[in-house]
Amino acid sequence: MSFAAASCLALLAACPARAQTTPAVPSLQAPDLHLDLLPAYLKTSDLPDSLKLLPPPPADGSASLARDEDARRATVPLRGTPRWDLAKRDADLKFPQPAENFSCAMGFPINAETTPRLYTLMRKMFLDVGLSTYGVKNKFHRTRPFVAHSEATCTPSDENVLRTDGSYPSGHSAAGWGWALVLAEINPERSNELLARGLAFGRSRVICNAHWQSDIEAGRTMAAATFARLHADSGFVADMKAARKEVLKMRQANKPASGCDAETVALSAQ
Repeated sequence: MSFAAASCLALLAACPARAQTTPAVPSLQAPDLHLDLLPAYLKTSDLPDSLKLLPPPPADGSASLARDEDARRATVPLRGTPRWDLAKRDADLKFPQPAENFSCAMGFPINAETTPRLYTLMRKMFLDVGLSTYGVKNKFHRTRPFVAHSEATCTPSDENVLRTDGSYPSGHSAAGWGWALVLAEINPERSNELLARGLAFGRSRVICNAHWQSDIEAGRTMAAATFARLHADSGFVADMKAARKEVLKMRQANKPASGCDAETVALSAQ
């Protein structure tokens, strides 16, 4: 099941560890999607406030909305191509898929067996970056591009959920950019590859027809704000330190991830 089905992130309904809420992040009446979510690092009250950090989404008739429409049209030729298939994989944020999505950029496989602390870190921070988007998301309930244009997405089974979940900002993009920032800090020798993959991860949401370009950019803003706040959390800092040791060991082992040539070809069609 993709994170699109979780993009209400189904976060609050599916994760008992997130019982506490604030007015900016109200409880969501979403089904239990069996995402096997781990408790986040931060309390909800410690998350960055998207209502203070983000502007409203582009207004009808604005130059910003015209830019969003141009970005959507530019991706139409990619539908049905390997880049569309990669966007579909990026849409699935149920682990282990997200770890696999970043393994080529990392230079080695990320998984629960060989890099357990890194794998767990990615799973835990998922809630932090995802929940950080919900103040603005719930205030504006922006219509998604596939709804506005009566089209399909790369994940048709998730469309009923997406129709009721605000488009701005993108929770997918927040998660992807947050992971890219963390992985680039842990493995600076691969920072260019990792940050490029994080950018492509967000672009996948436009290619998938599930988000506007301005949704992606706002998601990255919230990811960066959450990433900065996480560095004040002792549990996150400890996990980062442990993950660095795993990265060093994996770099020394020199066992690259599989399927990277195909990913490179797909990503070349930006």
